[in-house]
Amino acid sequence: MVKLRDVCRHVRSKQAGPFWITFDIFFDGRENFERYSQSAALSSAQFARLYGTDPARVKHIPVADLEMVKISYPRATPQGGMVERDMHAGQQYVRLLDVILD
Repeated sequence: MVKLRDVCRHVRSKQAGPFWITFDIFFDGRENFERYSQSAALSSAQFARLYGTDPARVKHIPVADLEMVKISYPRATPQGGMVERDMHAGQQYVRLLDVILD
């Protein structure tokens, strides 16, 4: 069983304006990028389950030149709102580290 943390050199999450959160998943080489960048474990449906969002609004953008995938989804509430728990979305990536890739 391969976890995301095992095939990436860097995984981060951040705000992408007040209404979106984005993830940058940098694989540790071309082989792992090609093998896992389209994995069902990184699909829109999986992000919808993990982050409670609409899968139709999740954006999945592979960037082959950088051997990375950018995945973005809309925030449930705008940044800085009353229920905000992670203002800059810098901690959102943590639950991805143990995702098992297929």
